[in-house]
Amino acid sequence: MAIQLTVSQIAGRVPVTVLRPSGDLDASNYQDLIAEAQRIHATGARDILLDLSDVPYMSSSGLVALQSIAALLRGEASASPDEGWEAFHAIRRDRDAGPQAHFKLVNPQPRVDDILETVGFKRFLEVAPDLESAVASF
Repeated sequence: MAIQLTVSQIAGRVPVTVLRPSGDLDASNYQDLIAEAQRIHATGARDILLDLSDVPYMSSSGLVALQSIAALLRGEASASPDEGWEAFHAIRRDRDAGPQAHFKLVNPQPRVDDILETVGFKRFLEVAPDLESAVASF
């Protein structure tokens, strides 16, 4: 199922691009999220905030999308989803590398927040409770 994506800009200490998906983030649409992040990065966005307030569910494919966006903003190539387990090995390396400076998350729903905690994403992706504090963290 297609996911709706909206993009907005917020002028904080640095310009922050807010990417807001709406709907479940899963194998049917995670590549759409990656493509949109690539598009806005190509137009000059360097600090991206992913607003998860309208994402009730995230599968392992959604986690791959988050890792891919983090890699993009570090100037690295993301693991190809066609390489299977390599994407998950890349997630482990990112998790062990520490916090990401240019990609952060805001307001995940409880179910998604639990997933992020369980798989260790909160060790490398900062998660803010609200938009104001998230923007201020850049």
